[in-house]
Amino acid sequence: MKKILFALFALYLLVPATFGQDDEIRPKAIGISFFMNDFLTPSRIRSTSLSSVISSKQFAKFNEMTPGLAVTYFKGIRKHIDFAATLGGSFVRYPMTGKTFTNDNFLLESNASMHLKMVSEKYWVQPYISLGIGAHKYLNYYGAFLPLGLGLKVNFFDDAHLFINSNYRVPVTTETANYHLQHSIGLAGRIGKKKEPVVIPPPPPPPPVDTDGDGIIDNLDKCPTVKGIAKYDGCPIPDTDKDGINDEEDKCPTVPGLARYQGCPIPDTDKDGINDEEDKCPTVPGVARYQGCPIPDTDGDGVNDEEDKCVTIPGPRENQGCPIIPEEIKKRVNVAAKNILFVTGSAKLQAKSYKGLNDVVKIMQENPGMSLAIDGHTDNVGTEESNQTLSDNRAASVKAYLVSKGIDESRITAIGHGEMVPIADNKTAAGRQQNRRSELNLSYYK
Repeated sequence: MKKILFALFALYLLVPATFGQDDEIRPKAIGISFFMNDFLTPSRIRSTSLSSVISSKQFAKFNEMTPGLAVTYFKGIRKHIDFAATLGGSFVRYPMTGKTFTNDNFLLESNASMHLKMVSEKYWVQPYISLGIGAHKYLNYYGAFLPLGLGLKVNFFDDAHLFINSNYRVPVTTETANYHLQHSIGLAGRIGKKKEPVVIPPPPPPPPVDTDGDGIIDNLDKCPTVKGIAKYDGCPIPDTDKDGINDEEDKCPTVPGLARYQGCPIPDTDKDGINDEEDKCPTVPGVARYQGCPIPDTDGDGVNDEEDKCVTIPGPRENQGCPIIPEEIKKRVNVAAKNILFVTGSAKLQAKSYKGLNDVVKIMQENPGMSLAIDGHTDNVGTEESNQTLSDNRAASVKAYLVSKGIDESRITAIGHGEMVPIADNKTAAGRQQNRRSELNLSYYK
């Protein structure tokens, strides 16, 4: 039996799918099978173990099994699911719990099961798992069982097939049923009408002699399905560039164009790659992102807006289009920064700071495009956290004073750096004094 199963499985691996049935759902079929009931092997497994039976090769021999015949009805439900109903009979001495029989008696069995197939009907060989429910009658005893097993179906074209099945029958009514194996092999044939192939009707008769009705018969017409003229052997006036304008009316017959330009493309007067209909500056070369116009230079300083850091304020190219802040103004701001003083340990400005800050206010009022960055720093006396807070508050205090004098706060940034950016040694009093500082930096950059 093992050799037969192995040979059939090898055949399955070799048979290409193109030789399978044309319908992937199994047709109705009736089969007759020969089977052998094996009560001995399950008994040995249950009394010892499966591994023990295998190692000692205690499987029941052929002459220790009882033969029988069965009839099975098959019907496909899905591509991978078949239904099977079986009625079988055999003469056995049934090993029923608590009862002893001295002779072989007729055992009538019936079961209904589902076959869960690995492949559909388009393959010749189809392994499957079966599971179902069954019942038997033995003398005056009735029993129920669950058949669980493995099987193999081999198609012979579309009309018949071989089936091999082994299942383990688990008793439901343990008083009248017992564990046993049933191995079967049989042949089945299709019942009912075979699906007829679809017949494709023959093609219609050939078209008339002058298919396109242009007055030129087909055997002289180079374009028999399209109306044309004799000048072009029955073909339409050609349109070489396929722009919908025939060559006789196309001033640019080899270049696709538009009717409003007599078959020529939309012109590009300034040759910037943007046609005049989409170009807002058709006589001046430009770029697509500005709809054909040059990149603008809002402040007219010779640096276009995409490269200009100060788009609305003229400045030289070497300073990225921004004005250069005079050294005299930088000095005035540095002086003001050095004279920013606070009450010890707080963010309150001393009155001595106002003169320099008022000068910064004047500079920013005279130069409305300028921005100011305020950076606050401390020494390392105290905790890092308290120094960070103090530097934040002091930078904010300077900003608040400038805003109170009319400078728009959007022009000012204020950041505290705590003790993290020293410029001198914090180990000396002089160094710590230098590190307690405010820095003011003017710029035109946004």
